Amino acid sequence: MVRISRILALLLTVALVTSCGLFGDDTLHIADVTKDIGAYVGKDIIVAGAYLSKTGAEPFSIMAAGVSTLDNGLDAQPLGDAIWVDNIAADVTMNLHRPGDAVYGFVKLTGRIESGEFGPAGAFKHRIAVTQSEVIEQIKRTEYRLTKEDLGADKVSFFDLADNGAAHSGKTVTTQGYYFWNSVIYVLAEGVAVEEDGLSPQPMGKIIWMEGFPPDQSAQLTLGPNNSFVWGKVEVTGDFQSGGQYGRDGAYSALLNVTAAKPIK
Repeated sequence: MVRISRILALLLTVALVTSCGLFGDDTLHIADVTKDIGAYVGKDIIVAGAYLSKTGAEPFSIMAAGVSTLDNGLDAQPLGDAIWVDNIAADVTMNLHRPGDAVYGFVKLTGRIESGEFGPAGAFKHRIAVTQSEVIEQIKRTEYRLTKEDLGADKVSFFDLADNGAAHSGKTVTTQGYYFWNSVIYVLAEGVAVEEDGLSPQPMGKIIWMEGFPPDQSAQLTLGPNNSFVWGKVEVTGDFQSGGQYGRDGAYSALLNVTAAKPIK
């Protein structure tokens, strides 16, 4: 049910944008463009739709009519025909849904439709060479962050671990931070940002990959629908390593193997 509700909300957003002329009569719906793509090749257009990008072995960056996700916001899939897009501004993607394995949300793009071979194995035959991008669906989040005071005489500052990892590598440390898990990402972060509906939390700020967090302590933190995510402020003790490539896609330079943990209320 969560997946269906989110699909309808996204599709309705685009329908309102295009049918009500919110951005002017020149804005096209991406579904109208993809169903008659040949008529737009070589032309500069303004188009509204759902942007979706993923990293990994075969990264992609596309626009479609909508997006379907699981309860926890993961496994985003495009709805309808999709077209490759390039050059989405970073300040735009930072204001979209970012559950951990993808970035998605509604945008308005200005650019030229080109034909060729784009994306993994040239699977996409058309793209929008983007010259301007902006957010349609502004995501509102509540942020929970550590402060410099979250320390303790017998603890190592999370900020010190993140910034000066080499000084602590190979040691057992106790620190505080925000634990975040969604079956794809297992981290200790400077903070967590949560969307208005309480869904799609994401780690923010400095981040350390973390493994071995005890399940019985997870149960005392904030749990998502069907246990789809866990997050909360914690104190953890563990063996710290720095200077490697850890976690998802080897994207994290530090690792904390947890031996003890407790929530901080």
